[in-house]
Amino acid sequence: MSEIDVNQLLNQMRAMAGAAQGAERAPAAEEAGGPGFAALLKQSVDQVSDAQRTAGAMANAFAKGDPNVDLTEVMVALQKASVSFQAMTQVRNKLVEAYQQVMNMNL
Repeated sequence: MSEIDVNQLLNQMRAMAGAAQGAERAPAAEEAGGPGFAALLKQSVDQVSDAQRTAGAMANAFAKGDPNVDLTEVMVALQKASVSFQAMTQVRNKLVEAYQQVMNMNL
């Protein structure tokens, strides 16, 4: 990683920490151009949530006997929701690990 990438990552992490504490976002995170890390993370979490909500609705419709819902479609939707949740969990674990490593670095 170059020096610029590390500083940008640190700025984004500080902005996320400030947002978690209820403070205003740091302006340095928005200077990078494009959507910030927090926005991308929220978008990803929302997509996983939508996949789970859709799969749950399909499963309920199938359980109620809706003739328009096929069992294979329900199973595929449930598997997609499961895989996306597991992937999100692994990404979260890696982010926490990276954050801990950055916080333990001597500056």
